[in-house]
Amino acid sequence: MDNLTIAIDGPAGAGKSTIAKKLAETLNINYIDTGAMYRALTLKVIKKGINLNDETQILDILDNTEIDFRNNHIYLDKKIVDKEIRDNKISNNVSYIAKIKEVRQWLVKIQRKISNEKDVIMDGRDIGSHVLPNAKYKFYITATVEERGKRRYKEIKEKNPNTNVALEKIIDEIRNRDYIDSNREVTPLVQAEDAIKIDTTNLNIEESVSQIYKHINGRQ
Repeated sequence: MDNLTIAIDGPAGAGKSTIAKKLAETLNINYIDTGAMYRALTLKVIKKGINLNDETQILDILDNTEIDFRNNHIYLDKKIVDKEIRDNKISNNVSYIAKIKEVRQWLVKIQRKISNEKDVIMDGRDIGSHVLPNAKYKFYITATVEERGKRRYKEIKEKNPNTNVALEKIIDEIRNRDYIDSNREVTPLVQAEDAIKIDTTNLNIEESVSQIYKHINGRQ
């Protein structure tokens, strides 16, 4: 029997990771956050002091880098890095790592291997269009850039109330990230032709999950 595969794509701050996690719990299947994999590599690049534009040095560390998911934790070289990869510095630089062709090829192999071994819901930027083109279900989660900026701003302030950050700056950062993700040469952010679009601008997490769950169960 074929594994159950659900692909969820969308831009930063649309809520896709939170939605995917909730859906995985509801369906009792494995959640794979592909964005976290790129974040983990970005974390390693920054910690090593490698220039984000030096593709040669970045590619040189791949052979000695191990990224894995176990028990809902992401591991970088056998160490849990769940919290470290959510730092705003990682958020603002991950797109520079994610646009490198060889990095994407390296991680896609890992992602496909995981999906061949178990039932998964996987979210990212190019899951339905590239990583899992034959996924049984595909969804594209989006929201306005203003709404996504507000969510990111709220998240940052909740983690550190004393952080001096402007909402307008966060919105600009997300807009820039959208541009990089959508215009990169290799597998850019795009809605797969057979993906169902879910706009979460005016939906909370429960409402968004409910919409997707209904589609999976054949109810419109």
